[in-house]
Amino acid sequence: MSDLNALKTAARSAAFARRKVAFASAHAAQSSYLSEVLAGYRGVPLAGYAPMRTEIDPLPAMAEAAAHGPVGMPVIKAKATPLDFREWSPGCAMVEGTFGAFIPAHGEWIEPEIVIVPLVAFDRSGGRLGYGGGFYDRTLERLRARRATLAIGFAFAAQEAQGLPLEPTDQPLDLIITEAGIITPP
Repeated sequence: MSDLNALKTAARSAAFARRKVAFASAHAAQSSYLSEVLAGYRGVPLAGYAPMRTEIDPLPAMAEAAAHGPVGMPVIKAKATPLDFREWSPGCAMVEGTFGAFIPAHGEWIEPEIVIVPLVAFDRSGGRLGYGGGFYDRTLERLRARRATLAIGFAFAAQEAQGLPLEPTDQPLDLIITEAGIITPP
């Protein structure tokens, strides 16, 4: 294992432990700051995610946004490829997708201009440590090559870290939103 991979593994392990503690004390209003930010982008196509395990839940904010415009969820079509996004609405039929993430069973494909990104750890400069598959990095790179795309990291405040082991291919976050507030990287 390379030094960078070892650093990433250690950083993920510590962040998962912090996230688990934060998840245990999560509250219903944890997505209120996310809702506040998204309200400024009514009608702009966006994508979120169905939370897995101890991820913070963006669904209430996504449901509010879906009343005003298209909202999608990520679909993994193949390993080492960008994500595609299938339209989602509250109460739509969901099926289990790759890695156990739930995805809409049916729906149109959309191209979001805002992507709510799940993560394992973040730093205040917009760095993000994901699960290691590179799906969001490839996706944001593809979307940003086509048009301006806002990447919003959504996490518990406890997932903040310093000195994340990042690579040149890691796509930066434009905003980080937690249950405690909104962080705008420099």
